Amino acid sequence: MSILIQNVTAVLLDESRTVLPNAFVAVEGSQISYVGTKRPAGPFGQVIDGAGKVLMPGFVNAHTHVPMTLMRGYGGGCDLHTWLHQYIFPTEAKWDDRAIRAATALGLAEMIASGVTCIADMYMHTDMVAQRVLSSGISANLSCGGLYFGDPKDFSPDKCSDCRNQEELMQQWHGAGDGQILVDASIHAEYTSSAPLWQWTADFAQKNKLGMHVHISETKLEHEQSLQRHGKTPLAILDQYGVWERGGTAAHCVWVSDEDMDLMARKHVTAVHNPVSNLKLGSGVAPVPALMKAGVNVALGTDGVSSNNSTDMFGDMKLAAILQNGVHCDPLALNAWDAVEMATVHGARALGRDTGRIAAGCDADLILLDPDAPNLIPCHDAANNLAYAAHGSNVVMNMARGKIIYKDGTFFTLDLERIKAEVETYALPLLFGDGASLADRRN
Repeated sequence: MSILIQNVTAVLLDESRTVLPNAFVAVEGSQISYVGTKRPAGPFGQVIDGAGKVLMPGFVNAHTHVPMTLMRGYGGGCDLHTWLHQYIFPTEAKWDDRAIRAATALGLAEMIASGVTCIADMYMHTDMVAQRVLSSGISANLSCGGLYFGDPKDFSPDKCSDCRNQEELMQQWHGAGDGQILVDASIHAEYTSSAPLWQWTADFAQKNKLGMHVHISETKLEHEQSLQRHGKTPLAILDQYGVWERGGTAAHCVWVSDEDMDLMARKHVTAVHNPVSNLKLGSGVAPVPALMKAGVNVALGTDGVSSNNSTDMFGDMKLAAILQNGVHCDPLALNAWDAVEMATVHGARALGRDTGRIAAGCDADLILLDPDAPNLIPCHDAANNLAYAAHGSNVVMNMARGKIIYKDGTFFTLDLERIKAEVETYALPLLFGDGASLADRRN
């Protein structure tokens, strides 16, 4: 169906950082067909009067673990490795498909309501995640985060469950929904795997022309132990086995070296900045200005709710911007436009998606914000309001691939009440074992 959005202030996210008042944006099918200040020729199946609202590209959340929404606040106050081994891994061992479906749906609802239209998700039971993503309407690059804790001499792709998982995921879901879902090859991290899996995953990605998604140098301990084991950083040792031959996304990059940054720029590896998660877990602050200066594409992600407590990209965007200014004692270390671009166009570039901009031919991933909300009055500068003042509750419409999936508090692809009931009566008791309801946990 053709849709015309009119009377909006459109933040185009083009190279000129154009803010277009009184704009018209036309959508045909899943793509934007027109952007301008004159009404395009109709007719249109639906006309949306923006009434002065702000229209911007939907957010690209470039590093997530959506089902972990059920671990919101669980195990807080620990460093990454204690948190993983004492809280997260034992809980994750209890997952089943039904609980994953419920948790994924809840996480997607939170993202959709706050303006996310595309994600890169790494998690287990990925087939269940894919089902929920497809029905939700948003786009996703999905991966399962390959693990291998066995003796490297005993490695066999036929016996490694994550090798089979990656093959099955690609065969069933790569390109599903006319490209709504793409599958990436993935390694969870250097410290949760070993050389035979790295080589297999690199070969798998190259053979099938897939992207790559890996956690890289999230903590100082991870980075230093890789140097002790291999004489190389996590990024460099994986490069030795061909992991970055098709580029990829490297999540976190808190402790990457200057040499790592040069390698990333050469191999077209995106650094996905996760500022809230990195600070909450005490991992450190990624050197975003240095990465950008080195020519590295830097995108933005929330990480899992378990280490962030939210998937509101506005919150991560604000922290990303002001954090670097404080660390470097420079108010221009990272500006508002830099932060907004990290959350949109840079994320799209990382995932190989034609989104993150408002331009003819791009995917119609668009969100409307209500500028009459008290926290957005007045607006002297659109980018400053978006980066520093806005939050997810200001989103009044989410359009993904030309389809309105959320408007004025109503979800059109998700049954939120049914999801919450499934989370409360089944998924939470399964994971945490005490049978307590969500209401009991709130008291």
